[in-house]
Amino acid sequence: MLLSEFNVADASTAASVVRVWADISAWIDAIVAGRPYASVAEIEALAAALAERWSVDDLEAALAHHPRIGERPTAAGAEGDASRREQAAMTTAADEVTARIAVGNAAYEERFGRVFLIRAAGRTPDEILANLERRLASDPEAETVEATRQLAEIALLRLRGALTDDRMGA
Repeated sequence: MLLSEFNVADASTAASVVRVWADISAWIDAIVAGRPYASVAEIEALAAALAERWSVDDLEAALAHHPRIGERPTAAGAEGDASRREQAAMTTAADEVTARIAVGNAAYEERFGRVFLIRAAGRTPDEILANLERRLASDPEAETVEATRQLAEIALLRLRGALTDDRMGA
């Protein structure tokens, strides 16, 4: 979507675009209310600054929509499409790696009470597994910080994939 289209879209349409990036109501509302933006870099800077203030409740709300890493995302629409693109590397994972990630996912959920979240885009299955195993040893507070950072990375990656500056799209 061109940034100019996003800037003039009705609030509901703009919110539906932003919701795919991270489903955190106050964050969505602030980004939509900040329109118009002069560039994708401007909206990205605001989105990143707002993400630094995400709470545990915000993290939990957003994670309700994220599939487990290594499982085929089944959600329909833009959010499902984004998850499938981001986890594309998992389709080439060795069976052993996939199995270890599944075991790690279960251990993570037991330990922390939420799904394991990582920016999968740009990472190999082995890197994802190594991060999962490392993070299983984290204390709950540090892991909440890490999960929130990963959510922000995912949201900003999705933002950059969704919007194009008009001068670049022409």
